Amino acid sequence: MKTAAECQSMADIRTEIDRLDETLMQLLAERWSYIGRAGEIKTKAGLPADIPSRVDEVRANVRRHAADLGLDPAFYDAIWMQLIRHSIVREEEILAPQGPHSGA
Repeated sequence: MKTAAECQSMADIRTEIDRLDETLMQLLAERWSYIGRAGEIKTKAGLPADIPSRVDEVRANVRRHAADLGLDPAFYDAIWMQLIRHSIVREEEILAPQGPHSGA
C-alpha cells in the first residue's frame, strides 16, 4: 500500500486505485447486507421502504462528509441518490408479497 505521494509511476497509481476500488466494493457489499436486513425489519415493523426523512438525513450526512474531506458535495450526493434509489427498490422487493398465495 502506497500513499498517492509515494507513487512513482502510473503502474503504482493503477495498483492503488484498483486496491481502493476493491475495498469500496467490499464496503458496498457490506452496506447492501444491511439494506436486506432493513427490508426484513421494516416488514415486521410495518414501515415503508422509502422514508423521506431518513433519505434527507443520509444525503445531508454525505454532503457534510464530502465537504469535510474536500470533495464536491453535489457530486457525491448524486452518487448517493442512485445508491439510495437502488436500496429502496431492493427493500420494496423484500416488502412486497411473494405472490398471490403468500400469507395464505
